[in-house]
Amino acid sequence: MASLPRHGLHFHTHGALSLTHPSPSFPFPPPPQFHSSMLRKLPLRRFLRRRYPSEFSPNSTPIPFPRFPFLPSHSPFRFCAPFHACKVLAMAAQSSDGGSHSHKYTNLLAVEQSPYLLQHAHNPLIHDEIDSLFFFSFEVGYSTCHWCHVMEVESFENEEVAKLLNDWFISIKVDREERPDVDKVYMTYVQALYSGGGWPLSVFLSPDLKPLMGGTYFPPDDKYGRPGFKTVLRKVKDAWDNKRDVLVKSGTYAIEQLSEALSASASSNKLPEELPQNALRLCAEQLSQSYDPNFGGFGSAPKFPRPVEVQLMLYYTKKLEESGKSVEAEESLNMVIFSLQCMSRGGIHDHVGGGFHRYSVDERWHVPHFEKMLYDQGQIANVYLDAFSITKDVSYSCVSRDVLDYLRRDMIGPEGEIYSAEDADSAESEGATRKKEGAYYVWTSKEVDETLGEHADFFKEHYYIKPSGNCDLSRLSDPHGEFKGKNVLIEMKSVSEIASKHGLPVEKYLEILGECRQKLFRVREHRPKPHLDDKVIVSWNGLTISSFARASKILRNEKDGTRFYFPVVGSNAKEYFKVAEKAALFIRTKLFDEQTRRLQHSFRNRPSKAPGFLDDYAFLIGGLLDLYEYGGGLNWLIWAIELQATQDELFLDREGGGYYNTAGEDPSILLRVKEDHDGAEPSGNSVSAINLVRLSSLVSGSKSDYYRQNAEHLLAVFEKRLKDTAVAVPLMCCAADMFSVPSRKHVVLVGHKNSEQFETMLAAAHASYDPNRTVIHIDTTNEMEMQFWEENNRNVAAMAKNNFAADKVVGLVCQNFTCKAPVSDPESLEAMLAQKPS
Repeated sequence: MASLPRHGLHFHTHGALSLTHPSPSFPFPPPPQFHSSMLRKLPLRRFLRRRYPSEFSPNSTPIPFPRFPFLPSHSPFRFCAPFHACKVLAMAAQSSDGGSHSHKYTNLLAVEQSPYLLQHAHNPLIHDEIDSLFFFSFEVGYSTCHWCHVMEVESFENEEVAKLLNDWFISIKVDREERPDVDKVYMTYVQALYSGGGWPLSVFLSPDLKPLMGGTYFPPDDKYGRPGFKTVLRKVKDAWDNKRDVLVKSGTYAIEQLSEALSASASSNKLPEELPQNALRLCAEQLSQSYDPNFGGFGSAPKFPRPVEVQLMLYYTKKLEESGKSVEAEESLNMVIFSLQCMSRGGIHDHVGGGFHRYSVDERWHVPHFEKMLYDQGQIANVYLDAFSITKDVSYSCVSRDVLDYLRRDMIGPEGEIYSAEDADSAESEGATRKKEGAYYVWTSKEVDETLGEHADFFKEHYYIKPSGNCDLSRLSDPHGEFKGKNVLIEMKSVSEIASKHGLPVEKYLEILGECRQKLFRVREHRPKPHLDDKVIVSWNGLTISSFARASKILRNEKDGTRFYFPVVGSNAKEYFKVAEKAALFIRTKLFDEQTRRLQHSFRNRPSKAPGFLDDYAFLIGGLLDLYEYGGGLNWLIWAIELQATQDELFLDREGGGYYNTAGEDPSILLRVKEDHDGAEPSGNSVSAINLVRLSSLVSGSKSDYYRQNAEHLLAVFEKRLKDTAVAVPLMCCAADMFSVPSRKHVVLVGHKNSEQFETMLAAAHASYDPNRTVIHIDTTNEMEMQFWEENNRNVAAMAKNNFAADKVVGLVCQNFTCKAPVSDPESLEAMLAQKPS
């Protein structure tokens, strides 16, 4: 039998089938496994084996039900098959002009706005009579998902597969980025029972939407002695016909158990005094144990950036320094710095166009899964900004610029909205019928020679480009030879080493490299581009608003005369702030209801029907706080406070503590979860805890107490998680320690805000790395500002009144109820903030 690829894909049922399914056609791993250690001890699988032993025999088959219930108009489920008034649309035939845009089939997805759903609008999933449909075949994915594309081509465009689906099922597609609440229900189900998951997520549901069985990617036909999708469909149909009651009962029980496990409440609204420091140390120790000293990063291949891990290690380094443990602090910092260097040099970084791909399939950060996600870009830019703040090394600020300039060039809409993602797949040439992973990004040695001429040789040396292809650094990089003769750029040698070898000054060498990258970029622009998902997601925009706002001040601390090389633009740092404000304004005007004070989740051509979820509120509030603290108007802080009030109204468990991921207003969403896992994106609860701590330091009195009480109650909900598996919640560990800090450092700037001195003083206030610092800026001649501070923090208002000077901006640094002498020059302010605590 042929050898199987390293990466397995899982199909899971209640024992009817349990197997690993490889895909020998592609060198890339399946969608990343979805993990939630909170679920690992659930007794579901053991219970089902005991209660339904026949369902766990190799020869058993799975379950159907009564007629499916009426779904409300706001239901997130999108049908490929027609019903009622939609029947005519779904049965649309091939267009009469027979042109290049004609399609043999058109289904109900054609009227949707989601790019992912529109990708499936011409799959042959159509049926005439609703009476012959038994239950739901449910598939969740997203538009830039490589394995979703694979399954679409292999199965959903296959008329034989379509006939089985149309005869026996109602086929549903859900864009997980539009409806993360739906995805959470069924991904959690698959993960809880079988410890694995990913996208595409394929689940079979009862008419009341209970999950019956599920898996991820299926090939169309049986391979390696394992069943393909057609076999799976037949087995599911047989089980539905013969063991319906068993499946329904087991699905109902599974949801009940998950609901109980995922709606944890705190036994106390107080956090044990020693827990924050212990959790922070434990998480750092666990990450250090998984550190790769050879190639950087935490963990083994496939390697994900996971910026929350970097955030934790940088925060822990700061705490070690403050406690006088300089040796341990240096060790911790070195792990982060080396990891960031390896990432930026690797193929996961798009050297030609800027930005970062989703993850690397090998341990060297070399061959990536090529999609680019907005949530990665925003977080990665922020951790490189942090690295620059700590080291003052412009190589890190340049990476932040690289990411942000990529977003400005390719990912921002006409009204300032920031788009979601770019696909991994694209056509190799114009007119090609099939797309290929990475086609837009890889190079042959000949292409480089033809494009770069006299500079080709040392460019190829710098980026390890070879005629045979360079995806040979690891056995994991290209196990099936898909990239034979192709090169993914990776920096293998230092700049100074190659510059010296060629007798060039480093500056001249960097200049030539930049010119070469720009020439390749121009050539690449003529290739068929990957699909752009131009959906606007509030939560991801919130993460990115933060990075643009922070960059606008942190990058002002780059040395004068710093040179930048393509794809870095080298623009004035002020330009980044404009991007942040425009993105926030787009959300305010397009996705916020001024009457209800509520957000909608996403926008494409029009606001989506999906309401804002916890992550939308939490991530946007965090972005707005940064927008204010890094120089924005008071209006952004006021909006953040308003959004926090709405978040509390919709998601806060006032009795049990913490926030649910949904408002609980949609009966078709079967689970209401308190999420804590900090993965590719931080959890809404972790970000909320930090937001509450920050808000409590901005206001005073009962308002401050309210925020702190909610923060502590939230953290108490996840006490066991912080004690036992801190590595799963690195940002929450930071949040817990931030909460425990006796007194945050306050920087108050007083003066006219439309002056260059104000900008310079604000940059000085943010020059050093300190997550436990709050920056407030006040113009006492602005009546609205003074009224706000009089109502919300009289101490700050009094401080501003007593220190206002018409001809300068005054800076005050306060901590532990004591303020240092006011200063009015940025050097003094920066030096004051850089002082280590005694």
